[in-house]
Amino acid sequence: MSGRIVFLTEEPSMSGTLRAVLPRLFPHWVEEEHWLVLTHRGKTSLEASIPKKIGHWQRPADRFVILRDNDGSDCKRLKARLRALASARPFSEVLIRIVCQELESWFLGDLEAVRSAIGRLPAHARQDSRIFRDPDRLTNAADELKKLTGTPGKVVRAEAIAPHLQTDPAQNRSASYGAFITGIQRLVASPAPAAS
Repeated sequence: MSGRIVFLTEEPSMSGTLRAVLPRLFPHWVEEEHWLVLTHRGKTSLEASIPKKIGHWQRPADRFVILRDNDGSDCKRLKARLRALASARPFSEVLIRIVCQELESWFLGDLEAVRSAIGRLPAHARQDSRIFRDPDRLTNAADELKKLTGTPGKVVRAEAIAPHLQTDPAQNRSASYGAFITGIQRLVASPAPAAS
């Protein structure tokens, strides 16, 4: 692979999650050499940064992955808005992934990872239970995860759970997590843009 994958994230908890998942998904990758995570201070900061970073990026062989929580937005409209912000690069060089509804849904889609991180879960926390069967539908995933773990900080929870997430999307009930994994695998397998 020539060029790097540059991840634009809206918050530190997603950045920490990527740093835990990517080395297991691509064991040969080295941070800074193969991939780079640029963390923003929320959605507004991320969206303001996209046209500047993508439009003025000095390494033409690099490609981008934009990750933003859905948080109840219209998914198609949100993705179209992000695509417009990233229009300085061809469609094939920018992967946009909407996290439904928020990062914690990815964790709730793999309760075994949560169990591994904290040691045990309440008896009602079963992957086939109504609440955890389709975690992307939850509008309060962060609250549910906080109740399960007893850990209030998003970054602390992400750093504890992310190293245990399965990299096989079939092992996670969050469809948006699966879309992220398969999307990044396709992006990495496709030819990088030619450096000018």
